[in-house]
Amino acid sequence: MQPPAKTILFVCMGNICRSPAAEIIFHHYVQEAGRSAEFLIDSAGTIGLHQGNPPDHRMRHHLIQRGYEVFGTSRKITPADLKQFDLILVMDEENERNVKALDPLGQHSSKIRYLTEYATQHHIGKVPDPYYGDASGFAQVIDLIEDSCSGLLRTLS
Repeated sequence: MQPPAKTILFVCMGNICRSPAAEIIFHHYVQEAGRSAEFLIDSAGTIGLHQGNPPDHRMRHHLIQRGYEVFGTSRKITPADLKQFDLILVMDEENERNVKALDPLGQHSSKIRYLTEYATQHHIGKVPDPYYGDASGFAQVIDLIEDSCSGLLRTLS
């Protein structure tokens, strides 16, 4: 069996809202395109507070409403992830700072990008954290992630 051509890691703070949603949505798009063998897709958080937990129940609800299969458990990003993954996609500035702190020599800085760089319909610099907001925040985040993941898959074609 041939190893995947591209390894992608999505990162947010707790790995229970934004990054697992991105992993789930991108996985869905890759699967629909018949390209699963080309990718290794994962997600992680910059803190370990929710380690081992499934995605937040509100995010699960919104993803299921849109027809996504929800999977995964939270984990914390490690320095080894910086070596393993070709592309590390963060959701906001704090995530970027925390990931770059794992790479003090900057050896992997070119791999660390904002997920929203791939958006084509939404022009916003970050994916806001919906954790402390209401239901509309989760829907907005999914809209941004869908747009960005769609653009990402096109870019990686």
